[in-house]
Amino acid sequence: MSWTLAARAEKMNPSVIREILKVTEKPGIISFAGGLPSPKTFPVAEFRAACEKVLTEDGTGALQYAASEGYGPLREMVAANLPWKVAPSQVLITTGSQQGLDLIAKILLDKGSRMLVETPTYLGALQAFTPMEPVAVAVASDDEGVRADDLAAKAGQGADRARFAYLLPNFQNPTGRTMSEARRAAVVAAADQAGVPLLEDNPYGDLWFEQAPPAPLSARNPEGCVYLGSFSKVLAPGLRLGFMVAPPALYPKLLQAKQAADLHSPSFNQRMVAQVMQDGFLQRHVPTIRALYKSQRDHMLAALEREMPEGVQWSRPVGGMFLWLRLPAGLDTVPLLPRAVERNVAFVPGAAFYAEAPESNTMRLSFVTASTSQIDIGIAALAQTIREAMETQRSARSAAAVQL
Repeated sequence: MSWTLAARAEKMNPSVIREILKVTEKPGIISFAGGLPSPKTFPVAEFRAACEKVLTEDGTGALQYAASEGYGPLREMVAANLPWKVAPSQVLITTGSQQGLDLIAKILLDKGSRMLVETPTYLGALQAFTPMEPVAVAVASDDEGVRADDLAAKAGQGADRARFAYLLPNFQNPTGRTMSEARRAAVVAAADQAGVPLLEDNPYGDLWFEQAPPAPLSARNPEGCVYLGSFSKVLAPGLRLGFMVAPPALYPKLLQAKQAADLHSPSFNQRMVAQVMQDGFLQRHVPTIRALYKSQRDHMLAALEREMPEGVQWSRPVGGMFLWLRLPAGLDTVPLLPRAVERNVAFVPGAAFYAEAPESNTMRLSFVTASTSQIDIGIAALAQTIREAMETQRSARSAAAVQL
């Protein structure tokens, strides 16, 4: 049998991170690659109790088909916990926030549509958007996030105006950077003036270490933003639950796309999350995650200071799960990965996170799943791998200079 693929299927590519995670299944590998929450943070006992209560009190409802919008009490909790006025009717429960990206792509992107993304940006978002065959335009970014002036310059006009700008203001994946208050105000103003809606992805916003980040972009212009959130980073990723907050004008089409995709997210999981959340559990639980991740971050930063050769730079995130390393110009972290794996340490090469002009001398490290002893061993091994690559580069340059 010969199968003829749709053109959009040809645009689908395997996740670089998922492919790397297969490598990390090798015994003894210390993985800084996956963006996996620490299993130490999973509230197993609370979910065990919630499971019993849900099945006892509402077992038939939990196991039945349900409304596509999501479980009413959970939507109310989401709306109540957001830092701006949101009606529960604006909340759409999704099967992970990744589904939210897919739904947005389906209803807003045509072939050739312009969309704006940060430099670099979340790889999973690029995966979700690419099958719709848009034109992804990378907006210049710095340590404070996307630059408002470049967003305005690349917004486009008329039929070529960007359908949206996709942004991660808090502890960004992959760089760990956070938008300042001034930058948020400037970006919202620039987008509003250019007529470009914002897609705000905030899976890490609760994972701050010293102080909470500034108010969301969506709080500043609710009618011009769609907001994505997730329960994966504060409860458990295996639940596959996230949510969207959308303006009333856009919500019906998102709901229709959701209905076509999976009818609704798991009823049982939604009820369990609502049960766990109803007595203020998150307010008690999330601070324990922050404390653990802050300790992990501090340990990795100390290891980098101690082990890395001169010329390697890294970010110092104030929350989230990731560090971003930049090696000297001319080095490529893709061929560096198998050499690191030989030393039993893994990372994600940075080039995959760029919509345009990838910077091959970058890499992403996650600091939340490895133990402190693994961080010490893994960073030392990674540093040695980088050191050898730098020495090889210097030798090649010296040989080229002699030939000249």
